[in-house]
Amino acid sequence: MRLPDAPTTRSRAAWPIAALLVGYPVWWALGFGGLAVIVLAFPMAYVLWRRRPIRVPRGLGLWALLLAGYVVSALMLTEMPPDTYGEFGAGRIIGYVMRLALYLSLMVMVLYLGNLTERELPQLRLVRMLGVLFLTTVAGGLLGVLFPSFAFTSPLERVLPGWIGGNPFVQNLIHPTAAQIQKVLGHASPRPEAPFEWANAWGSNLSVLLVWFVVGWWVYGGPRRKAVAVLLIAAAAVPVVYSLNRGLWIGLGLAALYLVVRVGGRTRLAICAAGLVGAAVFAASPWPPWSPSGSTTRTATTSEPSPSRPPSRRRAAHRSSATATPATPWATTARSPPARPTGAPSADTLRWAATASCGT
Repeated sequence: MRLPDAPTTRSRAAWPIAALLVGYPVWWALGFGGLAVIVLAFPMAYVLWRRRPIRVPRGLGLWALLLAGYVVSALMLTEMPPDTYGEFGAGRIIGYVMRLALYLSLMVMVLYLGNLTERELPQLRLVRMLGVLFLTTVAGGLLGVLFPSFAFTSPLERVLPGWIGGNPFVQNLIHPTAAQIQKVLGHASPRPEAPFEWANAWGSNLSVLLVWFVVGWWVYGGPRRKAVAVLLIAAAAVPVVYSLNRGLWIGLGLAALYLVVRVGGRTRLAICAAGLVGAAVFAASPWPPWSPSGSTTRTATTSEPSPSRPPSRRRAAHRSSATATPATPWATTARSPPARPTGAPSADTLRWAATASCGT
């Protein structure tokens, strides 16, 4: 089914969605990033209230069940499982409230998209907004590959009191960084994360947003847009490879396999040829990301944090160099905080929202 063309008259009702998807780099630079959806949830909730009755998409009950389970989990905040650090205090409460606000805000966004009409937000326009976020993700990935130590103190981080901004979960949301330095293959290497808060979040967003980018720029694009799309996808391959994101690789491999099965004739041959050429170029690359020797060595300069002491407010990647000097320009201090749940607005949720909107 062909997506309808975007009308020439733009509706103001879709501005919160455009502000989130197209304006995400600005939110990230300000220190909001994944918190942007919380800010925008207020005007969206107000519009929904004015539009009563509210249409509810099928399956929202499962999300409500998730929220109910999360609310009940507050009973475990005072517990201290074995081999964990920290103690019950304001930090745990802040992290819990922040996650609850994110879950509620995502639900508001889904309801808002589902209640917009086709004239207010055409399907093709929404798809291309997701394509813009894909370009932002690719740009952030290239930044993480070329300048892995890039980071700065955001305006929000400057104004928040220390007892809030010092919370590890909050700190990862408000302190923009380009990459995480992790020992995935036994040696330190940068994994892109900008404009998100974790490397795995970057990979999951890229894998899902790529689908919408292809739909908006290739399937329903003209010759020029298609040519640009090919170049941009080729540029995206650089951070995809150097991210060492195995989940991302598996997802893209399954997507390529699905295409090969679905299409036929010359298209199938073109996809297979492109895959073989890409594999050959990658194999001949003089700088493979997993090489542990030579000029590609990236040495971590700090050890894992002690489980008895939580991370400091500043990320480990930007602490003062009281440890060994990096051996190469790529080497930097390892940032290895404990496992943290992703609180950013994931592209999986945006895909669900887009589906809800397309079904109205």
